[in-house]
Amino acid sequence: MATGKVVVEKIGGRSTATRCFSKYPLKFLLPTKAAPAGTDVVWIYTITYGGGIVSGDSISCEFTIGDGCTAVLTTQSSTKVYKAIGSQCSEQISEARIGSESLLVVIPDPVTCFSTARYYQKQIFRLVSDSNLVLVDWITSGRHANGEKWDFEFYKSINNVYLEDDHPLFLDTVLLEKRSIQSIAERMQDYQAIAMVILFGEKLKEIQKQVQENVKNMMSEQLQISYGSRRYKSESSSRNDFMKPEFIASCSTFGPEGKGVVIRIASDSTESVYNFLRQQLAQLQPLLGQPPYA
Repeated sequence: MATGKVVVEKIGGRSTATRCFSKYPLKFLLPTKAAPAGTDVVWIYTITYGGGIVSGDSISCEFTIGDGCTAVLTTQSSTKVYKAIGSQCSEQISEARIGSESLLVVIPDPVTCFSTARYYQKQIFRLVSDSNLVLVDWITSGRHANGEKWDFEFYKSINNVYLEDDHPLFLDTVLLEKRSIQSIAERMQDYQAIAMVILFGEKLKEIQKQVQENVKNMMSEQLQISYGSRRYKSESSSRNDFMKPEFIASCSTFGPEGKGVVIRIASDSTESVYNFLRQQLAQLQPLLGQPPYA
């Protein structure tokens, strides 16, 4: 049985939560004043008792976004995954069905795994041809104040998007696991946060174009700075002297006629990712009533 379920349908011409159910350790908050009056959107905040996910927790959620509806799924703060007890793995699984001409915007704060934590997450999205989806999925290196950087044991995040008849549209898995040969921190070098953003659907066409142009310009500037820093080094310098960008982003298209765009990000600070998301998703404000990550 699901730990939580939310259904959003058109009632009287407005997106309305017609069903909301949750049980421990999950809770949903649906504030009525999250967006200005007249904005057709339902904001859904997911929270957990205790402020995080405890070792062995198993959470499963179902979301149904009816035809022509708009919904936002977000959090109040980062999703903290506490230390694992033995080999126990915490897990969170969610499935969302997005109707015709509907928009689901999933904009959580990042996952932050404590030292020795073990966490598995799977998100499934079922769309029709004219559905719209914004998905942000990201993780930080841990609790810097405690000296923890990529110090967890296991992290796996799966994001699968399907069209009608279970036709795969986008399948993605991120796996970070401690190994005896090389630690996660060594593999991540100095980057402290990684993120993925998906933009799919006709309603997001202009945002997609703008984000692709912004990322292209941003990375051109980054590479010029990095290359410029090498010009003044001696010719005998090794290739390892190349100045690593503090922020990396890339864009690529997917799906029929390139209707989807995926952005991948690596940054040496969490705040840089927040700033990027605020800037690139700001055009969603008219649809959501407020800009994401404001």
